[in-house]
Amino acid sequence: MPMNKYILATAERLKIKKFTHYLEAIKTDSQKVRFYVQMGFFLFIMWIGFEFYGFVRYLESNGTDIHFSRPPGVEGFLPISALISLKYWLLTGIFNNVHPSGLVIFIIIILLGLFLKKSFCSYVCPVGLISESLWQLGQKIFKKNLRLWKWLDYPLRGLKYLLLIFFLYAVLVQMNVDALNKFIYSPYNKVADIKMMLFFIEIDSFALWTLIILFGLSIIIKNFWCRYLCPYGALLGFLSLFSPLKVTRNKTTCTDCEACTYACPNLIVIHTKERIISDECTACGLCVHACPEEDTLDLKMSKKSNPLPAWALGTTVVLFFLLGTMLARVTGHWENGISDQEYIRRIQEMDKPVYDHNRGQVPDYKEGD
Repeated sequence: MPMNKYILATAERLKIKKFTHYLEAIKTDSQKVRFYVQMGFFLFIMWIGFEFYGFVRYLESNGTDIHFSRPPGVEGFLPISALISLKYWLLTGIFNNVHPSGLVIFIIIILLGLFLKKSFCSYVCPVGLISESLWQLGQKIFKKNLRLWKWLDYPLRGLKYLLLIFFLYAVLVQMNVDALNKFIYSPYNKVADIKMMLFFIEIDSFALWTLIILFGLSIIIKNFWCRYLCPYGALLGFLSLFSPLKVTRNKTTCTDCEACTYACPNLIVIHTKERIISDECTACGLCVHACPEEDTLDLKMSKKSNPLPAWALGTTVVLFFLLGTMLARVTGHWENGISDQEYIRRIQEMDKPVYDHNRGQVPDYKEGD
């Protein structure tokens, strides 16, 4: 074999070998796997935001600007509308075409909570990624994060459940079928995604300062928003109690070093329990990653089952979304039934009172509004 071909072949083999080692390293490094999945979802969500921004600008130009298609995934940011749609579907059998993908995404997230704990929070949620990055930044700046006293921490953790109860009561108890129908097909709900985007683009000083304060608190206190205020996290936390997936400790090989408890970003005491049953556990795997003993701490579906490695958990989370959205597309429950022409008309008249809402109550409207 000529020398130059031999060198090229050797280099190619080395590249393949190096890449194989890299893949093996990723498989054994739970936090690398989780970070890559998080970033994949984060970049995808950023693309959805960019595409939706272009779509709204196209509508505001009365259809003369560059055309962007409306990304259905933006409806994932309308959880209250999705909750209303879920109850309406269960009561009437009608999967409404106003925000169908919002309902699909909501169902996928609920199923994730039931089967794979709060993995949505640690693998998918962009707020979770930002929150985690902020407390890690605070740890680098101040060398440690502030841990609130138990007498203050416990009642504050209850706030997110109070918010969740408020929303569940307002929708599941107070709204009958007529009220659900009125909200779903209201002019307000039809442009709720646009109003949401404009809220952040045209943010007022009060909302801006609120965000700044939340960012600041998230730097000094681990997962401040997620731990104390997020009603979505509260819902998933409750559902996760029924999940078979749990952090499982082998007390025989455990040396009680407490590395797992120290590493847990949700302040769960892990080193004293065999199975972690907690509404705060997000299956992030940081405790498993910190454990120095082999086969001592793992994520398992049962005490006797094989460990679920991070690459398998991350892949399963991705598959939940891929298969869920594919099924929705095939069955016609992904794209909404609002045309670009209707959106153009509605965006020109959004200042009308019929597009307002008061604590979830929409004003009366007539057909054609």
